[in-house]
Amino acid sequence: MSALSQKTLKKHIKFDGVGLHTGKKVSMTVFPSGPNTGITFKRIDLKKNNLITPSVYNVSNTVLCTTISNEFGVSISTLEHLMGAFFGLGIDNALIEINSEEVPIMDGSAKNFVDEFLNVGFEFSNVPIKIIKITNNITVRNGSKFISIDKSNVSLEIDFEIKYSNSLIGNQKNKLNIYESDLTDIYNSRTFCLYEDIEKLRKMGLAKGGNLKNAIVVKNNEILNEDGLRNNLEFVNHKILDCMGDLYLAGHKIIGSIKCSQGGHNLTNQLLRKVFKDKNNFSIFEIKEKTIPHTFIDKSVLKSIA
Repeated sequence: MSALSQKTLKKHIKFDGVGLHTGKKVSMTVFPSGPNTGITFKRIDLKKNNLITPSVYNVSNTVLCTTISNEFGVSISTLEHLMGAFFGLGIDNALIEINSEEVPIMDGSAKNFVDEFLNVGFEFSNVPIKIIKITNNITVRNGSKFISIDKSNVSLEIDFEIKYSNSLIGNQKNKLNIYESDLTDIYNSRTFCLYEDIEKLRKMGLAKGGNLKNAIVVKNNEILNEDGLRNNLEFVNHKILDCMGDLYLAGHKIIGSIKCSQGGHNLTNQLLRKVFKDKNNFSIFEIKEKTIPHTFIDKSVLKSIA
């Protein structure tokens, strides 16, 4: 997080693929956008009421992906991997034109997005970024599942664990400093499912576009993908990618410490709604300097705008 002025892409990039759940072919182009415009989706298959802005409060569905909808019921789904790429790379502003209701799944991770964004490079503005700083501990529980966020002085930590009865997946845990750690394994980690769940998902009208090229499939103690795993913690690392993408619906980067056990899209959204319900839980700061060290945020360079 060394460059603290708002940034966008240097030029537009087109992605062609298929929707994981709809199975429909989709074309999506990510365009540069000016300071303070944020991230906006535009459904170009529709002639009106076709703009959707990612927000904590317009999440309309969290079943196996995150779906956002505008006031007219126009939606975009499975945006979490793209949003995770934006979050990790610090892309503040972009316009995404898309001709379908679902972001293309690509290879099931954020790798394709990240590679292309890094390839074209970034355009920096003179407008400072804003940061959400957590000031109170907030927790959301659902049985044995939970997610919490607490204050942190300098960074965003995500401490995530998953627990599966499948012995190959089992229990996995990873903890990262999002602004300092190498996120390559996070970006490259693919969505996954159990083989025995595929038919159930299809009956629900989901995973119509899923295959071994865009998802890890686990059958008993075997990974059906020929190339196996990309990293030893790919299952939990993908959940961290999802979490990053869902957190970016807050609109800005976050300074805080997250712990999560067996969470997902719904718990993360519940957590953010609970945070923003009370202004005492957070502050929004504008960075006045262009650069600061990774490990230190001097309060003298922060201007509270909350």
